[in-house]
Amino acid sequence: MPSFPYFSVLTTFGVFCALFAIILQGFFASQDLKRITEILSNLLLLENLDVVSQRVAVGYGSCKDIYVPATQFLNYTLTQCREECVGGEISNRHDLFENFGYFFQRGAAAERYTSNKSLFDELVEEAKERTLDTSWSMGGNAPMMARRFHLEGANVLLGAQMTKELRKAIPEDIIVSYPSSIDQDDVHLIMEYRSGEKWGPFRAPRANRFILHNDQNNPTLSVLESLDAYLKDFNPRLFVVSGLQMMDNFPFPDGIRVTRLSKVRKQITSLPSSALVHFEMASYVEIDLIDQLLEYVIPYSDSVGMNEQELENLQRFLSTGTITLAADSNPRVAKTLRQMREIFTAIRTLPVNNPQRRTLTRIHVHTLAYQAILIANESEWKNVVNAAAKAALTAHRHVCGTDHINPDMASLILDDSFATTMNPGDPGSQRIKINSRDPVSCWQESISETEVTICVAPVLVCKSARQTAGAGDNISAAGLILQI
Repeated sequence: MPSFPYFSVLTTFGVFCALFAIILQGFFASQDLKRITEILSNLLLLENLDVVSQRVAVGYGSCKDIYVPATQFLNYTLTQCREECVGGEISNRHDLFENFGYFFQRGAAAERYTSNKSLFDELVEEAKERTLDTSWSMGGNAPMMARRFHLEGANVLLGAQMTKELRKAIPEDIIVSYPSSIDQDDVHLIMEYRSGEKWGPFRAPRANRFILHNDQNNPTLSVLESLDAYLKDFNPRLFVVSGLQMMDNFPFPDGIRVTRLSKVRKQITSLPSSALVHFEMASYVEIDLIDQLLEYVIPYSDSVGMNEQELENLQRFLSTGTITLAADSNPRVAKTLRQMREIFTAIRTLPVNNPQRRTLTRIHVHTLAYQAILIANESEWKNVVNAAAKAALTAHRHVCGTDHINPDMASLILDDSFATTMNPGDPGSQRIKINSRDPVSCWQESISETEVTICVAPVLVCKSARQTAGAGDNISAAGLILQI
């Protein structure tokens, strides 16, 4: 019996500890909210920059997107993918399950072509008919970027073909190069999932999407010639090349893809030197196509934009001639910076025997946790601090589907500080602390004897993602508009 007082003390102590933990948790939550609010306020100040309206041309292509909740649409019990899924070509439902599972368990974005038109049509019909949270919208890299440039005040020329119905989704004062409407839009099936969502034994480490398509118009760049007819008179300050991933694994007759890419190069080189050229990377899996982009497109671009998956692929291909289907979905800043430096040097030193080549002067990498922009100091790119801030805010707005950013709906994944190199002993290595009052961290360094400025901005990650598809297009366009 005398042991009861001890139990009473232990119970009291346990209650006290639980209350203390709740109070402590509340304190830390309030401190996090205070920090997020302060970072948000200062990012908003940086993004609020008056710029002169510029002329922007964007190519190529367009489509209609149909959105479905991935884990509801793809029934895990119907797959044989039980422990480790694999990626590859998609010619049947089994391949689709394997590919989706491969990228889902890694939280990696993917865009894949299927040559099986009947399979694709069946999937689209299922998406229409099933009682899911299904929605339709305008899609395609070029239209998404064009609309963002227009929202930011630019005069926009869009190289795209579309039906009359899809044209209604484009603001009327955006010039569309294709003179007449087409009978049927290409369709992309976009399977979205949220962070922590489960599919069988797999759990998504972050929100993302898996895109499947069977495009017939976009891979052939059928708008090239119509865009040519407008470009000279339009005289753009910026020309954006996007949508070339539609060529990936498409069954071209021999030599046709190279012929079309050579026309892209001709279109770029026809521009005056006063025009800046940006190439928006995407999800590529065909090594031959990446090799062709490094011959016909990338050496003629002043700027390239990409996410962490595309960064890993490009860096790996430039250094080893190989690619990876999926990379770390949330890489540390030091790793991203190392890859950016290597790509910057490798592209600028590509052996291109053409006097019309351009010199890469800008790289923008957008990740879940942060935005990183590198510019050469002698280049024409302006306002890099403001551009990084705007890109970070645009990421939250697009994914959350809102114009107003609520600090309660945001979280910070980026650590309180980050290293600028993988090895602390490297020359110029430093550790940078994120300052809530000055949240965009910038510094200067020399890469292969070229003086550059690098800026890193934290992203206020949306806690409840509504849409990840199109995020990169909006982010890239928002960053570019302040730098031209």
